[in-house]
Amino acid sequence: MYMINFMSLIIPILLAMAFLTLLERKTLGYMQLRKGPNIVGPYGILQPMADALKLFTKEPLYPSTSSIFLFTIAPSLALTLALSMWIPLPMPYPLINMNLGALFILATSSLAVYSIIWSGWASNSKYALLGALRAVAQTISYEVTLAIILLSVLLLNGSYNLTNLMMTQKNIWLILPTWPLAMMWFVSTLAETNRAPFDLTEGESELVSGFNVEYAAGPFALFFMAEYMNILMMNALTTIIFFNSMPNLMTPELHSTNFMIKTLTLTALFLWIRASYPRFRYDQLMHLLWKNFLPLTLALCMWHISMPIFTCNIPPQST
Repeated sequence: MYMINFMSLIIPILLAMAFLTLLERKTLGYMQLRKGPNIVGPYGILQPMADALKLFTKEPLYPSTSSIFLFTIAPSLALTLALSMWIPLPMPYPLINMNLGALFILATSSLAVYSIIWSGWASNSKYALLGALRAVAQTISYEVTLAIILLSVLLLNGSYNLTNLMMTQKNIWLILPTWPLAMMWFVSTLAETNRAPFDLTEGESELVSGFNVEYAAGPFALFFMAEYMNILMMNALTTIIFFNSMPNLMTPELHSTNFMIKTLTLTALFLWIRASYPRFRYDQLMHLLWKNFLPLTLALCMWHISMPIFTCNIPPQST
């Protein structure tokens, strides 16, 4: 029974990831006044299957000077961690209802830096190593902001259980009282998933392709799949934190449809931003976090901590 539930979670995620690649290529094509994939199948709808068939049937190549063990396991680790982060997400019900689901997601996303640094170091290439170092520094830095923002929201929730966020948002979405945090959270998720305009780890103009420059065929596809699963997961988590609603106010089918529409809207915003903004410089990326986001998030977090204290210490008025 558990395996059936697990497959019912994994298969839709894999299908959503595959067709997200098609949606991105079609969206960017029309935004740039050109056509996207339109040859394989009607309107190019079979293009993800053709790409998967091509990548997984090609012969994987390994650099002769690479560390074969780490070079091999890094893509598998990236995909495993990307799938693991979906386990505690309530959509509307989680696969495993964890009391510390929010901490599990933060800890698992932190482990993703190991797959990146292993792939860059094991490739024995200066471009791959520079891309991996950039990715690790960027990911670790923006996780600080993500953790503080999540802590501020969970102070309103009173629990690390993501399912309880539905109870918290029974009457009002949390984006309304915490919209500055929501804006910084969304920008930080762009940096956390290495998406434009923060895709400095894969900067073609400087690093050819970044940490995965030496990968081809199936291992490259695993990195590609992990990246797009993380995009969907981060947008699903954003929906749960700031836009969720009580499942008992609607049927599970209606709640799932509502959840899917919100997640896809945020994902489309990711694609829109990629088509609109040029890439940041690396010093601008770090300046945005350490000089702007971090002081603001700390101040807002202290505000959320102090407000209940001040409210509880108000003396009762005499009648």
